[in-house]
Amino acid sequence: MIPTSTQAARIGVDLAQAVARISLRQPPLNIIDIGMMEELAQVLAEIETRSDITALVVCGAGKGFSAGVDVAAHTPDKVGEMLTKFHAVIRAFVSTRKITIAAVHGHCLGGGAELAMVCDMVYTTEDAQWGFPEIRLGCYPPVACAALAALVGQKRAAELILTGHSISGKEAAEIGLATLACPGDPSSAVEERLGQLSHLSPCALAITKKAFYAWDSIHFDKGLARAEKTYFEELMKTADAEEGIRAFMEKRPPRWNGR
Repeated sequence: MIPTSTQAARIGVDLAQAVARISLRQPPLNIIDIGMMEELAQVLAEIETRSDITALVVCGAGKGFSAGVDVAAHTPDKVGEMLTKFHAVIRAFVSTRKITIAAVHGHCLGGGAELAMVCDMVYTTEDAQWGFPEIRLGCYPPVACAALAALVGQKRAAELILTGHSISGKEAAEIGLATLACPGDPSSAVEERLGQLSHLSPCALAITKKAFYAWDSIHFDKGLARAEKTYFEELMKTADAEEGIRAFMEKRPPRWNGR
C-alpha cells in the first residue's frame, strides 16, 4: 500500500482526506519518460484499491505541468515500449473510479496535454501553454487523435493536431479543453471543487462516472487502439518520422523528404 506521504524518483504522492495528490517531479519540464510512466502506473493501480480515496489530483511541480513524453523514447528501438506504457497510464486515468482533476500551469504539451485532457476536470492558469506539437517532429499524438475532437470539436482538434500550434490556458478553457482558466494559481479552484466532492457519496460518484463515460469509453478504446497501431505500423516506418526525431535531438531543423 502507498504510505500517507511518499516521494518516488519521478513523482510525488500524498494521500490525505480522501484525496490522492500526484505531482510530476522531473525538472525542469517534467518530461514523461518511461521510468515516470512505470511509477505512475504502479501508483495509480494502488490508489484504485483504496476505498478511502475519492478523488485524484495531478499537477506538475516547478515551472510547468509537463512538456510531454520524452522525445528520446520515440526512437524505433523504444517506441513500442513507450506507446504501451504511456497508453497504460492514460487508460488507467480514463478507467479509474476516482474523480480526476488536473491542475495545470506553465507548459502543458504533447503527452502532458494528453494526460491532463483525459481527467474529469481541468483547472489551468490563463497563461499556461497548451499544445500538441508532435507533427513538427513528423509524428502525431495518438491519445489526442482518439479523444480531442470529442472535447473541442473536429475542426479545432484538427487545427491543433495538424499544425502543432499552441494556445493559452484561457483559450483552452474557451474551447472546452479545460474546465476553467484562472488568472493565477488554480489551486483555490481545485480545492473548492474538492470541497464540494467531499460532501457527496463516494460510491454514487464512482457509479455516476461509469455511466457518464459509458458511451465515450467504447469509442475511446477502439480509437486509441487504432491510432496506436497506425503509429507503430505505419508512421514509425517512414523516413520523415525518423528524421523528425533525430533533428529534434540534434537541435536542427528537420529535412523532410516525404517518405
